[in-house]
Amino acid sequence: MQYHKRLISILTVCLFLISASQYTKMVDTEFLPYTEQIPDSDIQIKMAPIQGGTFYMGSSSTEKGRNSDEGPKRKVKVNSFWMGVHEITWEQYNQFLDENPQNITNRTITLKDGSKVDVDGVATATPMYVDMSFGMGKEGFPAINMTQYSAAMYAKWLFAKTGNFYRLPTEAEWEYACRSGSTTAFHFGDDTSQLDKYAWYKANSNEKYHKVGTKLPNTYGLYDMHGNVAEWTMDEYKENYFEILQGNPANNPLFKPTKLYPRSVRGGSWMNSPEDLRSANRHASSKKWKQRDPQMPKSIWWLTDAPFIGFRLVRPKETPSKQEIEKYWLSVMDDF
Repeated sequence: MQYHKRLISILTVCLFLISASQYTKMVDTEFLPYTEQIPDSDIQIKMAPIQGGTFYMGSSSTEKGRNSDEGPKRKVKVNSFWMGVHEITWEQYNQFLDENPQNITNRTITLKDGSKVDVDGVATATPMYVDMSFGMGKEGFPAINMTQYSAAMYAKWLFAKTGNFYRLPTEAEWEYACRSGSTTAFHFGDDTSQLDKYAWYKANSNEKYHKVGTKLPNTYGLYDMHGNVAEWTMDEYKENYFEILQGNPANNPLFKPTKLYPRSVRGGSWMNSPEDLRSANRHASSKKWKQRDPQMPKSIWWLTDAPFIGFRLVRPKETPSKQEIEKYWLSVMDDF
């Protein structure tokens, strides 16, 4: 009897070890949540892993508040990436604004494949000529009123500082992350009476933005994907986006900007009604967002009339090659 008990105990331990081994193989130890520490500061950026996959992008013709530029729905595939848990805050953005350009020139980054990328041409933004927060708050609040170029340069600066390749999300990546597996109007469902739990928007914002992460997150652990501030993507805004997608599924689509206006913005803001916060809602940038800019030519860094625009970053799970990274930064510079 004692022998059988010992045998059962040994078999149980063996089964546990086998299960633990299989679990370890299933978990990608290099694709976990992490916190990026900005060098030479105590500022951190939390990043969440988003496992890539295929989803139906856009909205159905029966979705309440739907616009004509949201369909027809298309099957889209995106690769895995990390995304910022929160919108970039003023504290995080100010590290870039306050940087001495001499500290970020001629940086050489060694990629995982051993190749080296020279990161130069990282410009820092011109000083604000008005308080770009419009007095709504800065400590813990999302940074706003920056151009898409300015947001992209922040990503390049962060790459130079950390060696991790950051960029703005594509429209497809943004919607995939926002939906977090859902097929409804919002990541939590279709019931707008629940929106107050997840978003700052026109009905509850008291006409201003709010500190990041003060509402509930989506399934992927991302906060403020609906509301608070709308967010820049990489794409040129195409009204017929879904009609011109190539492939079934479309593979990591991106419409590289060929002109300054319009660019694509997602998520809706503290100024918007519920229908503008839906996962599929799309918005185009406008010249009006700079109409009070006193400079000639107008700033490539700042907007004067878009206190509803911010951004968050993504980092591809698979780091692009040296050639791809260099081509990407050249294209960003060409866009402006």
